[in-house]
Amino acid sequence: MDRLMQSLKMGINEKLYVKDPESSSLGKKIIEQGILMIDEVGFESFTFKKLGTKIGSNESSIYRYFENKHKLLLYLASWYWGWTEYKLVFATHGISDSVEKLQKAMEILAQTVEEDESFTHINEVILNKIVINEYSKSYLTKEVDNENKQGYFAIYKRLVDRLSEMIIAVDSEYPYPSSLASMVMEGTLHQFFLKEHFPALTNCNETVTPTEYFTDLIFRTLKAKPNG
Repeated sequence: MDRLMQSLKMGINEKLYVKDPESSSLGKKIIEQGILMIDEVGFESFTFKKLGTKIGSNESSIYRYFENKHKLLLYLASWYWGWTEYKLVFATHGISDSVEKLQKAMEILAQTVEEDESFTHINEVILNKIVINEYSKSYLTKEVDNENKQGYFAIYKRLVDRLSEMIIAVDSEYPYPSSLASMVMEGTLHQFFLKEHFPALTNCNETVTPTEYFTDLIFRTLKAKPNG
């Protein structure tokens, strides 16, 4: 699987970058160090000038890859959701039982992220933290409708569609599969955020995981019981 993951492209919308950062060592360095810096200083304080200083390159060299930091955040989010989608597809492909398949999907979507050695220039654990803390800033903007039309959120929407189809396979009579799927996707991020910053507002902790919570929630909602 590691070799297969290395050969895969995430299919990120080409409009998100000026030059594909995967095409050069500098581009990969921008991604690698950009992730680390956004995690360190936060997206609001992150600038291409600071990143240029960090990587020992001119600020203008970063603009040759990304038009602005908003596009960089969208790129990073798209990469993360693409990586998540591949994990989901590989983990559920050989499962024929719809209940077991949905259970496995919940494990993938709500689990604590571990670093994937298939991509040496991307720390998925730190990128996961960025998605948890900063992802909403990629779409809570005045430009969101136009960016949606441009396909900037296509990978995320496709992932929600996959989960929605699994929900329908378990309970075809459930009337709100897309709403439930998108709520689970957003809710997973929110529960990890609450667990880290507002622990009094969630039952998720060191012993109760978001996977357990959302698996319980989704199967209480649907006309099916989880296996095991």
